[in-house]
Amino acid sequence: MVNELLYVIPAGKYGKNELIELLKEHSEIKFVSLVGIDLAGNDTDEKIPMELFLKDMDDFFQGSAVQTDGSSVVLTGIATLNNAKVDMPADSSVNWFVDYNYNYIDEAKGKPVGTLRIPAFLVHNGLRVDSRAILADSLSYIKSELISLFKKYPKVAGLEHINGEEIEDIIFTSGTELEFWVKTPVDKAEVAELSASQTMQEQYWQRTRGSVRTALEQTIVMLDNYGLKTEMGHKEVGGIKATIDEAGNLTHVCEQLEIDWRFADALQAADNELQARIVVKEVFRANGLEVTFKAKPIIGVAGNGEHTHVGFAAKMKSGKLVNLFAPTNMKEDFMSAVGYGSLMGLLKNYEAINPFITATNDALNRLKPGFEAPVCIVTSLGHTPEIPSRNRTILAGLVRDVNNPLATRFEVRAANPYTNTYVALSAIYLSMLDGVKAIVSSGKNTKEILAELSKEAGTSGFYLETDRAYRSEHDVFEDYEEDERNRLFGKPPATVWENMENLKKFPAKTEVIKAGNILRQEILDAFVAGALIRWSTELLKRIIPENLAIVKAAKSLHDADSAVDYDLYLWDKVNSLRVELAKDTVAQKSIFTRVNDAVAAGDYDTVSALQIEMYGKVEELKIAYAKYKRNII
Repeated sequence: MVNELLYVIPAGKYGKNELIELLKEHSEIKFVSLVGIDLAGNDTDEKIPMELFLKDMDDFFQGSAVQTDGSSVVLTGIATLNNAKVDMPADSSVNWFVDYNYNYIDEAKGKPVGTLRIPAFLVHNGLRVDSRAILADSLSYIKSELISLFKKYPKVAGLEHINGEEIEDIIFTSGTELEFWVKTPVDKAEVAELSASQTMQEQYWQRTRGSVRTALEQTIVMLDNYGLKTEMGHKEVGGIKATIDEAGNLTHVCEQLEIDWRFADALQAADNELQARIVVKEVFRANGLEVTFKAKPIIGVAGNGEHTHVGFAAKMKSGKLVNLFAPTNMKEDFMSAVGYGSLMGLLKNYEAINPFITATNDALNRLKPGFEAPVCIVTSLGHTPEIPSRNRTILAGLVRDVNNPLATRFEVRAANPYTNTYVALSAIYLSMLDGVKAIVSSGKNTKEILAELSKEAGTSGFYLETDRAYRSEHDVFEDYEEDERNRLFGKPPATVWENMENLKKFPAKTEVIKAGNILRQEILDAFVAGALIRWSTELLKRIIPENLAIVKAAKSLHDADSAVDYDLYLWDKVNSLRVELAKDTVAQKSIFTRVNDAVAAGDYDTVSALQIEMYGKVEELKIAYAKYKRNII
């Protein structure tokens, strides 16, 4: 029966009457859910009886059938308590997926009950204000701008094999790689053991076993059922070896996996990612395993990235598809002028993109040196065009295959599974447009453009900033000191506040992503306000309580009568850190209290500075207490 399930309704395949007949035939699909995406990347989910959808189908596409309370989702400052109505028109331009409840079987059909999830937009006061609309509208604007640009400059350096006037359409392609941690419920693994296994490289591409293998294989099959065309599922660098109980079952599972699927049109790619996360969670849960997509679920161990691949191609009037990043001669040039311009636009304007990629405490926890996560704005192209290479320490890398021009693209490595892919892709593509316009209109050849991208800091250029460098083929973690990295590639933000403030600190770069008035000021303000609410709330309600538990757990272990002087010395250091973090005195408030006070006062500069100080002190405490504890034994 499962083989007879309807998993996906492809965009444009059915007319209205055909669709009605299809859904009537699959009466096990009993509900419809319109899926809108708020500015934090949260998706709506409701259960509308199928008969209502079939009866009032036209109203669903006009947006009059379903409304929601916009003040209850992240549309901060847009949908307010006294103006909360948001309409939800359905989107017929993308695939629709059916979400099945395998614990609820339709008795008449003998099949699990399904919910048809239809991607939708959120409309407030006549304007689309949701993440999906931001991406859809951005791509429409960029497409129009590029086609006009190619008509004005039909011959572009590195694209001598095409005539820009013959371009009929622009196709934006994207893909994400999903990493996640999986574990047996309740089990906790020691960070030291996980760290040692990672350092010894014991886990990457290891053979999966038991319930993890079953869940991974089932997930790959299920994603293919939904048309995602899975390319690979494998072990990632994090994890430890599980144990086997008396019944022969694996226990103490704690390992990291990755699943990749085929690229798609950018809007469809973002929808696919959302569906993939649902499938992963449900399949692994059915196998008794917990899954987390948090960027840094375990401090001190590899986090979950979601490397995001971006590119675009031209559909010619002849019907031929041409990758606009790939040069005419793949062995002589890394990229065309369009490819170089896209990459340079991304790098130059990244301070205005980063807020949409790294918007949470969790996301920033992942971006630390030593975990193959990027910490500075720099690219790598490879050593020569003839021999592609991959540098895993940079922000945006060129991915290419000399024998397959269609494969040429960029991999943006900073994103994580909870990055709002819709808004992030919007900001990325808008910044790429800025670079393409500048480079194409310059009339420079590919060698001159490559020299600009490869310039040293302090060298002026026609587009990139004078005081920055943008390309390195070195290991940026090992081959540069922190001060040197910051000087060459820019100092990375340490807190959510610092990252959001970059939208004000770099106004010219912010204007770039506001092009077309899609990521307009109202949307930027709403996104930032929502991010800051989540940032400060998490600090007070989760991070400080978690750190307080660490402080309380650091208890005195020595016997006052038999303790040696070194025990007392080590304990004094531990206790002074405990007091500094959590104990108020007449003379001085603790760091925890000062964070609370600064949040209450709306003094986010102070909150940000105290958060950095708090993190440093907590790490000092962990190290000091571990040293003290070892000496007691």
